[in-house]
Amino acid sequence: MKLSRRTLLRSGTAAIVAPAAAAIDPLSQIAGAGGARAEETLWRHALSLFGELKYPPGFKQFDYVNPKAPKGGTVRLGGFGTFDNFNIVVSGVKGTIAAGINEIYDTLMVPSSDEVSTEYGLLAEAVSHPADFSSVTYRLRPQARWHDGKPVTPDDVIFSLQAFQKNHPMLSAYYRHVVKAEQTAERDITFTFDGPGNRELPQIVGQLNVLPKHWWEGTDASGRKRDVAATTLEPPLGCGAYRIKDFVAGRTIALERVTDYWGKDLNVNVGRDNFDEIRYEYFRDSTVALEAFKGDALDWRTENSAKNWATAYDFPAVKDQRVVLEEFPNRASGRMQGFVLNTRREKFADPRVRLALNYAFDFEEMNKQLFFGQYQRINSYFEGTELASAGLPEGKELEILDTVRDQVPAEVFTKPFKNPVGGTPENVRANLREAIRLLKDAGYEIRNHKLTNAKTGEPFSIEFLTYDPNSDRFVLFYKPSLERLGITVSVRTVDEAQYVNRERNWDYDSITTVWTQSLSPGNEQRDFWSSAAADRIGSRNYAGIRNPAVDALIERIIFAKDRAELVAASKALDRVLLWNHYVVPQFTYNKTRAARWDRFGRPEKLPEYGSSAFPAIWWWDAERAAKTGSR
Repeated sequence: MKLSRRTLLRSGTAAIVAPAAAAIDPLSQIAGAGGARAEETLWRHALSLFGELKYPPGFKQFDYVNPKAPKGGTVRLGGFGTFDNFNIVVSGVKGTIAAGINEIYDTLMVPSSDEVSTEYGLLAEAVSHPADFSSVTYRLRPQARWHDGKPVTPDDVIFSLQAFQKNHPMLSAYYRHVVKAEQTAERDITFTFDGPGNRELPQIVGQLNVLPKHWWEGTDASGRKRDVAATTLEPPLGCGAYRIKDFVAGRTIALERVTDYWGKDLNVNVGRDNFDEIRYEYFRDSTVALEAFKGDALDWRTENSAKNWATAYDFPAVKDQRVVLEEFPNRASGRMQGFVLNTRREKFADPRVRLALNYAFDFEEMNKQLFFGQYQRINSYFEGTELASAGLPEGKELEILDTVRDQVPAEVFTKPFKNPVGGTPENVRANLREAIRLLKDAGYEIRNHKLTNAKTGEPFSIEFLTYDPNSDRFVLFYKPSLERLGITVSVRTVDEAQYVNRERNWDYDSITTVWTQSLSPGNEQRDFWSSAAADRIGSRNYAGIRNPAVDALIERIIFAKDRAELVAASKALDRVLLWNHYVVPQFTYNKTRAARWDRFGRPEKLPEYGSSAFPAIWWWDAERAAKTGSR
């Protein structure tokens, strides 16, 4: 699952659960509170979903950091669109959150970026849960402090959970299994779940962003009472490595390193958070942002355009190596990116219609003309991981699919899933003929050169909703193929705020979106695909999926007993999603393209699952900066 914020810039994968006995803390031999239970409470310094922990109690630092990294310097990053909110509690439903805001907060646990689904204590010095995962208890570190010097308390943790449960639709669903949170000792908080067996829940709770109760219940400089359920541009109080230094609403925000940060010497923080200042400059247009980078107004740019990567970086600073172009492998996650078809709308309810739209998508020609052949077609909701289905189901996967056999397309058991292949005139004609056949079987016919519902007489039309003009290129490439089927196609590009509002309210025919998948999927799958999420504002079930087989397979993933079952259940879910044709799969690239002005140092070995890990474990290199030139 993917909710924690520390990707190494604080965002992590989901995970959880009992580490091997050898990894248990020496301080685990503490009797249960009050002696109410005969069994001993086993306190751990970390949690892992399946398997052993890499780092033992008392480890010095993660292997992928430089513990001697110097502190100092400023890094300038780009933001896209605008922002009008610093309150993460309502970030899913109100306003547009500013970049970097999560950096001012700490979580109970943080992930290791060279392990799969393993987290170590940050605000929490220890964690304990029973063997059935029906609850979890976190013990706060006594030295944890807010930036105003006040201690982080169990009350803060409970307040934070309740604030997200009440005001953030997606997190409310995510934390709905927590039925009680209470202080059970001076620095202990116990979370009780609605049932046993959900192995992720203890660690999901550990990913909670902790907020200062006393600050949110206080008043601002004008004497007005603060409201945790409202947007705000008042810089909030945090407890993390950074705080807001200054900002211009909607245009820039600067974060400064907190020199007396309470957690700066913790083993999980050694070698990271090295920049004195992180500054985000916002741009409404990605082309302008690229020119700003070329003009040395930004230090780092992650490039998501194959065309730009192939053609836009031929300028003097690259030739004389003051600007470095580098690709970083992505090993931490899979992805599905596609044209999402909103099945809440009747015209997309029939899977034959959805499949026909896939037959009209000539990826191979698009890849050649627009993307310089850099991409590959996505054939899985877990593309790029061992969780992706392939061939025909067998073994444990087949056993799991047999439990929903009467609720899934027959092809799940008889045909390996493959996207249609274009790229030649012959293939394109054959694909369009098949699309026409599917649409006819679904009740459509051509009238006056328009694809029309034979029963209602309604012409078939699709509006593609976008907010980035760069994405218009591949939508417009797709448009003529759809028009050859008699479909009326329009592309509407709106500003980011309007896009977010329409997306939240399911007000679209089709959008392009990306679902990233961790190597240990779990409870977030409910938010992606479950029937319960289909009409919940703020969920990521953008296709409006209501499918009992999908719901059942999600539960098999969440309650998997071991890694083998988790992998098999994920493949089964993948296969069922694919054969229901909820999206027209697009394309992917298994590396992160990045351009940077050569002013920074980094560890010799980057983390296996951290991609570039910039800027979290990089640092300002004064010698390199002098050679690159002043800014």
